[in-house]
Amino acid sequence: MELKEKLLSSFMAFEEQIDVNSDLHEVRTSAIKNFENKGFPTKKEESWKYTSLNSILKNDFSVFPKNENILEFADLKKYFLHEIDTYKLVFIDGVFSSFLSATTHDGLDICLMSSALNKPKYKMVIDNYFNKIANLDESLTSLNTAFANEGAYINIPKSKVVDKPIEIMYFSTGSEAALLVQPRNLIVVGENSHVQIIERHQSLNESRMESGPGLTNSVTEIFAQKRAIVDYYKIQNDNLEANLIDNTYVSQKQETNVSVNTFSFGGNLTRNNLNFYHFGERIVSNLNGITIIGDKQHVDHYTLVQHSTPNCESHQDYKGIFSDRSTGVFNGKIYVEREAQKTNAFQKSNNILLSDKATINAKPQLEIFADDVKCSHGCTIGQLDETAMFYMQQRGIPKKEAKALLMYAFSNAVIESIKIPELKQRITKIIATRLGVKMGFDL
Repeated sequence: MELKEKLLSSFMAFEEQIDVNSDLHEVRTSAIKNFENKGFPTKKEESWKYTSLNSILKNDFSVFPKNENILEFADLKKYFLHEIDTYKLVFIDGVFSSFLSATTHDGLDICLMSSALNKPKYKMVIDNYFNKIANLDESLTSLNTAFANEGAYINIPKSKVVDKPIEIMYFSTGSEAALLVQPRNLIVVGENSHVQIIERHQSLNESRMESGPGLTNSVTEIFAQKRAIVDYYKIQNDNLEANLIDNTYVSQKQETNVSVNTFSFGGNLTRNNLNFYHFGERIVSNLNGITIIGDKQHVDHYTLVQHSTPNCESHQDYKGIFSDRSTGVFNGKIYVEREAQKTNAFQKSNNILLSDKATINAKPQLEIFADDVKCSHGCTIGQLDETAMFYMQQRGIPKKEAKALLMYAFSNAVIESIKIPELKQRITKIIATRLGVKMGFDL
């Protein structure tokens, strides 16, 4: 049985397993019908021109985990920001781990999506926000919506500065033969509030020989109300049997500042769909990313910033370092509507190829219907500067370290955008590991 047919047949069994109100039943039924009509995306679609899912979809994925895996904190400590206190939502093979999590309802809600979807006290928030900006024309978003049940539910009230970062951790044990998980996150940040959120996807089996193939189809909706500040960090560092499709939708009201920083270091295939929508003036949107991959890894960044209102800004800065036979894709679009005068929108994609067999496909796009704007896009693809390498080696720096320092300097502008010092140190260590060196300094 093909995966599409298996998912369609699993849908009824899924709804029988969960408590669901009639409104959500209608939403789910509509979504699964949309997925049935569209199917999985193919390279015939312009937005998927450089990324094929064919090799992944050959696997016989299970929607329901067969095993319940219980892990100790000591096994996972290195993946958390254990240097500081944080709120935690931890999922193991898609199943919530209450033992490893630290949730709260004290002045704000940091809890499970399954609770929010099925408890009457959350109904008003769910009715107002759930599935309101997720693009159901995107078939994989429809698939996630049909099976939406578990994930993170975060609701920050007005004028609240969250006292510590929130970690949303998705761990994959690799113990299932082939597992499809579909986390659904809903994040609502009230007026004048500020929150820092870290989302991490992490395989626990380092060897691809020890783990079965996995596919994560994630959807996150973020609503930033007036003057809210949201700093969101995505860390993707899976093994070579893991595949991730991440759909993130951001709604911004007036005078909000939302930053999404994406760090892609691992996994077989990673696709990041990042969509920003403006609903007010004096909005700032920041999209930053660092990709460092090798082997036959594939990372695809697809971004959209839709400027619908005047006097707003967006800044995109993506850095990529590709070695071996790896493939990178940057497909970014800035859309400026006629009413969005005085828009400042900038998009930049800079890439380094360390191998003549590595590939980068870049497609920056501007679609502008206003006439009083400042918009630009740029893309560079090159290799390391041999003159700079020679200069550093002449001053006693070994070639390997010189090469790593140049690549670190190349990525530094994005690293500097990290506002959590402990996370900045962690990202730096991951980058050093990917580059095969030890950095002789702290940030």
